[in-house]
Order: sequence, then C-alpha cells, then structure tokens
Amino acid sequence: MSKVSLQGQVAVVTGAARGVGELLARKLSARGATVALVGLEPDALKEVSARLHGDSDHWHADVTDHEAMARVAREVKERFGKVDIVVANAGVATGGPFVDSDPQAWRRVIEVNLIGSAVTARAFLPVLVESRGYLLQIASLAAITPAPMMTAYCASKSGVEAYAHSLRAEVGYRGVKVGVAYLSWTDTDMVRGADQDDVMRELRQRLPWPSSKTYPLGPAVDRIVAGIERRSSHVYGQWWLRGMQGVRGYLPGIIGTVGQREMRRFADRLQGMRTGLVGAGGAADEQARATERS
Repeated sequence: MSKVSLQGQVAVVTGAARGVGELLARKLSARGATVALVGLEPDALKEVSARLHGDSDHWHADVTDHEAMARVAREVKERFGKVDIVVANAGVATGGPFVDSDPQAWRRVIEVNLIGSAVTARAFLPVLVESRGYLLQIASLAAITPAPMMTAYCASKSGVEAYAHSLRAEVGYRGVKVGVAYLSWTDTDMVRGADQDDVMRELRQRLPWPSSKTYPLGPAVDRIVAGIERRSSHVYGQWWLRGMQGVRGYLPGIIGTVGQREMRRFADRLQGMRTGLVGAGGAADEQARATERS
C-alpha cells in the first residue's frame, strides 16, 4: 500500500498529554504534520505543543462531551483550515474483580474508551469527509482476547473495534478511511499504574509469551505512524499481534479455562484491591471530573 506524505497534513490526536498520544503527536510533527492536541490536562498539552517541530495548538476537552468536541472540531478547522487525520486515542483503565469493582470507575472506562471515541468521530467526520481523510481508532490486544480482572477495558476495546469496523463500511464510499490500531502491553503510565497492584502485575507476568512482556513505547508508535502514512485498516503496535487475529476464535475458551485456574490461585489476595482508574491519566480524568462537580 502506498504511503501518504504527512507534510502539510493536519492531524488531531486525543489523549495527547502523555503516553501513546504524546509521542504520536511528536512523531507526526517531526514528519511535517500540523498537530491539534486534545485532552484533559491543559498545562501538559501546552508543554507538549511547545516541544513540537511545526505548527500546533491544544484544546482542553472531555472526549465524552458532545458539545465540547463539536466546538473543538469547529475551532481546529478554523485554526488550520482542514483536518486530514484524527486519532481517537484517549483512554482510561481499571482493574480488579468485577464483583468488587467501583461501578463509577467501571462505567467511566466504557464512557471514555467507547462513547468518547464515537463522540470524537461524530465531531470530526464532517471535516474528514471534506478532506477525504483518515480516522484511526486505538484499540488493544484486549479487543482480540478477553482477560480476567479487566472486564471494563476488554468490553470497551472490543466495542471500539467493532464500532470502527462498522464505521469503515459506512463512510468508505465518501472517501474516508478508518483504521483500528492494536497494542499489547506498552510502557505507558496506564500500564505502569496497573502494575502497581501486585496481583495485576503477577497475573500479567503469568500470561504466555509474548503477551507477558511490556513493550517499549517508541517502536509501537513508529508502527502507528507507518499505519497512518498508509491509511491502513489494521495497524499492529507489536509484530505478533497480526497473528493473533487468526486464532482469536479459540481464545475465549482458553482464557476461560486458564483464567479460572489463575483466579483460584490468587483468590485469597483479591480482597481490598483498588478498583479505581489506574495511572496518571486515570488520576487526571478523576481530577477533571471532580473540578467540574465543584
């Protein structure tokens, strides 16, 4: 598949204050793209914007807020004249047994990861139709295989995968291409936050290779950039994830059997697990919502 030069392209990245979004913004900018950063941490977004190579700007918005995201889409178009690429990257996670989970945190994972992605697409699709552009939805290995202690995250990422595939069929004839990016455990604040819990960390380490590893962020984001340049339908942050597609039908049964064994092993240690949002991004989301309520 031929590459599209990013020089002069306008790219929107949600969840751009840290992790995948922040590094992706830097790499897109280094290739000549103008970047619009969207997120909940205005000071961090301002710092990221200041470090980019070319023109950029930042917008403070909650991706689950229809009015806020419609405003962002309108203002990005006014500021830069067009939008060629949108990366729906904003996401949060929680872990722990479902039966003991914090209902608000569980719901928030679905709201940000699934509803927020749809709100983002709804806001930007009109301008992507104008530019015959590209929407990339960041999913996860969690969309391919279920995992115990990750019910909300797996549900949200399975949801965005299915939603994006459906959307591709709807908008392709209008010139808009839609891609889904899959990442395994990648060295971000979210994964480091999950690893702070001993049970979650040990459970992950007991996964079969290569899913037990934490992968460096840089190469994964390089693969995402290459996928954007090719307007790919499927983008894999780690090489082996492509092969998982061929066996995904067997995974629920395998995980159901192996997962029960592992949960039994850790049963005595599950009491008192923290079940709120994990990592610095989760803390930022909780702080932003607390500020709105006050």
